Amino acid sequence: MGEQRLDIYSVDPKATQAVLGLEKYVRSSGLDPALYELIKIRASQLNGCAYCLDMHNREARSGGEDQRRLDVLAGWREAAGLFTEAECAALAFTEAVTRIGEAGVPDAVWDELARHFDEQTVVHLLMAVSVINVWNRMAVATRQRLPDTTG
Repeated sequence: MGEQRLDIYSVDPKATQAVLGLEKYVRSSGLDPALYELIKIRASQLNGCAYCLDMHNREARSGGEDQRRLDVLAGWREAAGLFTEAECAALAFTEAVTRIGEAGVPDAVWDELARHFDEQTVVHLLMAVSVINVWNRMAVATRQRLPDTTG
């Protein structure tokens, strides 16, 4: 991976504060915190963001998430019964938005999302996926170091 290229916060704290504003909005939106963690982890898996994977897996476990669900999240489609239909719709949406350049957000993904969530919650989900993708891009681009948890 190499050395961390840049510490965004120390160079320009306002850059991080701007993203924190979006994070604060999502956290206060009423979106289920457990679902939000699944979204953050799945997007971070797709983006290869070790920093965010480390953080959000720890947060999910401390929030009571089942380790088995975390273990199979990358293969959620094959994990029949471990995720609700609504969670599956949100995860499919997370993948489509994260990979938006490949095929956009297909109608089938959108329709399934709309079947489980009202329009306000869809806005919250879109903002949740958007903010974790911003964090992932910042961390991966700068090679953000994992925190030292040994001490």
